Amino acid sequence: MSGQPYLDVTAIHKSFGKNHVLRGVSLSVDKGDSLVILGGSGAGKSVLMRHLVGLIHPDEGSVCVEGVNLASLDRGAMQKFRRNMGMTFQEGALFDSMTVYENIAFPLRRHHRRMPEKDIRHRVEECLDMVGMPSIAEYLPSELSGGMRRRVGFARGIALKPEFLLFDEPTTGLDPIMTTIISDIIVNLRENLNATTVTITHDIRSAKVIATQVAMLFKGQVIHQAPVAGFFESDNPVVSQFVQGVAEGPATEALLK
Repeated sequence: MSGQPYLDVTAIHKSFGKNHVLRGVSLSVDKGDSLVILGGSGAGKSVLMRHLVGLIHPDEGSVCVEGVNLASLDRGAMQKFRRNMGMTFQEGALFDSMTVYENIAFPLRRHHRRMPEKDIRHRVEECLDMVGMPSIAEYLPSELSGGMRRRVGFARGIALKPEFLLFDEPTTGLDPIMTTIISDIIVNLRENLNATTVTITHDIRSAKVIATQVAMLFKGQVIHQAPVAGFFESDNPVVSQFVQGVAEGPATEALLK
């Protein structure tokens, strides 16, 4: 492996008017690793995720994937980058009027316009198998549970066989059993696709399953990043409070200011 990280975020700042959301965020992840970004409400997680997919660019600093600064890409190059990236959203973000099959086939039809229907069907079935739901292709999203919709969202996200996978709060609102299932699927997808993954969450138990690296975002800065085992042994007071889930501490004090 070269010394260059797959994803390298360097000292990025982002403000919206007087609201300075990101205040020098730096983090990195090597190819094939799984980075989990932890943080409470208002820490800047959603804004950071929008930078990682190139939806917005930093006021200062850089976001580089395989050495390429996303801010330097023109529209065509950005579209090519996104074809190699799978993004999954909270609640799955499925098209309500489309069947599961049509939802997963959508990126294939958009990016491979001449792909034969038999090949599309094979890939859809392959993706559903990978998320453990081989028999629901003709269902509508309204007929699925919350956990099932998340898994269909994962299947759509991997349809183009991406090398870079991003998961936005994948276990929010799910029961403990489904949280475990979703976490295991994320691990399996990373291993089967040989992908690099970034997951934004506040779920400690899920983070311990998914992550090879963990970063803590607090008040617009990454205050600690470490391999998963070492991260949860950190003596950083904010990390300790978040991990232990206690009410009193520096994180609470910051919210009250």
